[in-house]
Amino acid sequence: MSILNVVEGVQYQSADESLAYQITTTNWVSSPTSTSVVAVDETTGVDVTTTVFPTNSPTESGDVISLSLLKALTRDHRYRIEVKFTVSSNIYECRFFVECVF
Repeated sequence: MSILNVVEGVQYQSADESLAYQITTTNWVSSPTSTSVVAVDETTGVDVTTTVFPTNSPTESGDVISLSLLKALTRDHRYRIEVKFTVSSNIYECRFFVECVF
């Protein structure tokens, strides 16, 4: 496991679901800003951000980053979700994985 991975580990989602994930940064830093998200289909190696995050507008509130709905996943594919944010001019990045199970 990489130090960049969130502690919750792999998430599971069906192709028909649309889910909004949240990340709490308290264990790293406080009050993140300027959040950006990238999604890579690890099965194909392709950046699919515009497909799976059609409204890619993450928000921050306190130490919580709320991502837009993740949707339109392909069955039996694994996705790497990379979240980058800024705190006091420092840029941090974490990631998590989503398995589309059915």
